[in-house]
Amino acid sequence: MLEALLESSQLLYSSLDLDFLLQHLLRTVMGRRLVTKGLIAVADDEGMRLSLVRGLPTLEAGRPFVEEDATQAGIDRLYEIRQGEDLVGLLGLGRGLRQLDPAEDEFLKALMGIAATSIANARSHFEVQRLNEDLSQKVQDLNTLLEMVRSLTSNLDPETVAHVLALTLTGRWGISRYAVAAWKDGHPSVVRQRGLRLPDIDSLRDDLASISAPLLVADLPEGRLKSILKERKAEALFPLRTGEQALGAIALGARLGGLPLNPGDLEFGAGLAGQAVVAFENGWHFHETLEKRKIEQEIGVAASIQKDLFPSSLPELKGIEMAAHSLAARQVGGDYYDAIPVGAPGPEGPCLICVADISGKGIPASLLMSNIQATLRALLNEEVSVVDLVSRTSELLHATTPASKYATALILRLDPLSGEARYVNAGHNDGILIRASGEVEKWKSTGPPVGLLPGLPFGEANVELRPGDLLAVCSDGVVEAQDAEEEEFEEERFLEVLLENRELPVSEILEKVFQAIDSFVGDAPQHDDITLFLIRRSP
Repeated sequence: MLEALLESSQLLYSSLDLDFLLQHLLRTVMGRRLVTKGLIAVADDEGMRLSLVRGLPTLEAGRPFVEEDATQAGIDRLYEIRQGEDLVGLLGLGRGLRQLDPAEDEFLKALMGIAATSIANARSHFEVQRLNEDLSQKVQDLNTLLEMVRSLTSNLDPETVAHVLALTLTGRWGISRYAVAAWKDGHPSVVRQRGLRLPDIDSLRDDLASISAPLLVADLPEGRLKSILKERKAEALFPLRTGEQALGAIALGARLGGLPLNPGDLEFGAGLAGQAVVAFENGWHFHETLEKRKIEQEIGVAASIQKDLFPSSLPELKGIEMAAHSLAARQVGGDYYDAIPVGAPGPEGPCLICVADISGKGIPASLLMSNIQATLRALLNEEVSVVDLVSRTSELLHATTPASKYATALILRLDPLSGEARYVNAGHNDGILIRASGEVEKWKSTGPPVGLLPGLPFGEANVELRPGDLLAVCSDGVVEAQDAEEEEFEEERFLEVLLENRELPVSEILEKVFQAIDSFVGDAPQHDDITLFLIRRSP
């Protein structure tokens, strides 16, 4: 009894993770008492709250502890977890398969005292970690790895964790036959077997997931899993679990000399399995981090490439002021703007101006954006009209991209000397033209989105920009920007900012609009790319 208490105290003091401590404590006590119903409630600022529940379907972790409800659910005995005068928590057990003798009762009470200190230490450690903002998450992960699974591994490879786990268990008890299996979605399964060959692990995952505590094979519920393990002469099964999620299992054969595994052995194995779970999780997290960094590096390259697709500067046109900016919701975006001289570049020559909003976000949208940019520049020449340019671009995009990918766009050809603007609005937001007098005109849609369907006609409109007129073309990210209550910025606010500041240089008007959006949105996340292109014919 004293040896078991010492082993339990060593396992409890070896960890500063509260969830692990509580899970190990409940597993240990339930396994020792051979009960199928148990709970742990922990005191917080609001009272006693259920932290772990096993075999009690009417109770739910996270809810307040009510003794009457626990009794009705099947809890037969409650143990106080005290540190001095402070009640840290309660551990409840259902009726055991064997009678509780006084010595066993004293053992559990002593274990509650050890657990109280461990829980207090874990809480203190958590508070220290929370306040230590200078440490990076990766350093915290590595520290946890060193503290929690030092006896298992110094390697972040799940295969190595499984190997060391098998060696530790088999070496302790002199076992020559074992099987260790661990899995996590998105990662290859880890399987190490020696003398105890299991069938395809994936076929056993559901069966293994139903085992919540270490058991002798003889004590397993009747069924397929028990039959397979008995056939392969397995003696004990240790689940690998985190919370309610099954991550794997350890199956062990008989000990040398035929000695059976006793409850204390099961307790030790359960503690070791709990530490192994931490090691597996850290190994998987490490590989996820590496993969995430690789993806982030690739996205960074894509963002750099996309940045180069936007014009580094807008053309200087005689009598025309222009300013534009695009703010992606992610590292790469699906909005696009461009200003391309038609024919020989020069301040008096016409210019093609485009603002487009690609369906979707992220890398897929950025790929279509680059496709549109390349297509427009390849087809553009002095002879082609705006409507022909949009029609050809739409046909090419539809032929080379999935049906779900398309773009809305407002494309205009501007003559700086005359102020003539021929435009096609392909399912895009209205262009807003504010005349020098303050009168507002809207450039409505003249056709479907680009690349949506083949053969659909596009219309072209002809408008004159007079001296002092201001044209604003935006993506829907401007008017649909949302605050924390999901209220949208809307066109009315957008137009109000334009009217209030229309006498300023267009670069300052652009800045005012983005400032107004930022002020309206506040701390709410940006859900869509935001793009605005301003054009004004000088008074």
